[in-house]
Amino acid sequence: MKLDRRPARAGREGGQILVLFTVAAIAVIAMVGLVLDGGSTFVQRRDQQNATDAASLAAANNYLLMTSETTATAAAQTAAAANGFTDGVGGVTVSVSYDYSNGVSATVGIRAPHQNAFTPVMGIASWTVSTTSTAQAGFPDTAIAAAPFIGNIHVFDSDGNPAPQYSDAANPFGFGEGNGDIPTSAGDIAWTNYGVGNVDTTEVQNIIRGTEIVTSTLDYGQYIGQHNSGNHTPLYDLMNQYMSGTDLPVPIVDDNGNFQGWAEFHIVSAGGADTKQITGYYKKGFTGANVTLTTCAFGTCPRYLGTYVLKLTN
Repeated sequence: MKLDRRPARAGREGGQILVLFTVAAIAVIAMVGLVLDGGSTFVQRRDQQNATDAASLAAANNYLLMTSETTATAAAQTAAAANGFTDGVGGVTVSVSYDYSNGVSATVGIRAPHQNAFTPVMGIASWTVSTTSTAQAGFPDTAIAAAPFIGNIHVFDSDGNPAPQYSDAANPFGFGEGNGDIPTSAGDIAWTNYGVGNVDTTEVQNIIRGTEIVTSTLDYGQYIGQHNSGNHTPLYDLMNQYMSGTDLPVPIVDDNGNFQGWAEFHIVSAGGADTKQITGYYKKGFTGANVTLTTCAFGTCPRYLGTYVLKLTN
């Protein structure tokens, strides 16, 4: 007798289709899960990066004030915790390292697990999110392409800001030269070639023309007044020709000629003859690329000049 086996074959084919459908469904769910968990990971990474940035700034700032890695690291971890990432809690680690080659650079790394909602079906319960950030802090002690003149401390108020009459871009001030070794009033300057003895007019002219670039490192309190030997009238017109419209780091001294810090000065114009003035204005602080930084103990650097640097570098 001949048996009809077609219904049995149809049953097996139906079972195979069900298995294939199940596998396909799992694959689709896994793909959707990866997309959703991946999106959630990006949100965590953004928040974590914000926490890392804040922590590195806190560490660099604290170290500059306290000169202690212990307190700076604590400040970084406190800032990270305030932004939702507490060291040692829930698998979170907040690490801090330091570099002192140019001021202080604090690098903070945060590692935190991302708890997945969908990929556990694939055996992936979580993955680690890592972020880093570096902040730099310090006080400028070295200037590249420094100005060929010195300014006076009385330009600045007790808060370290240039007084309004010396920092108004709309109404620049005419700074004159008092024919002395040292600028002894806010509106006074003195020429310098950063050497010793009498000012060499030819050397200052080379600085103005840019054929001689001055890189000067000065210690706080260092005497930098020089023997001025005259007004050097030709220098004003030359400065007007070569330096108008530029920003320069200017060394600031007290009434005794002792270095107090670097400030940024914008030259509008200059004129010799009867005026003998450099017209321009001081800016608040100096954080440009042409300074390097020194790390100082608390109270020993000219923070009142507005030369404090704190910025993210990475």
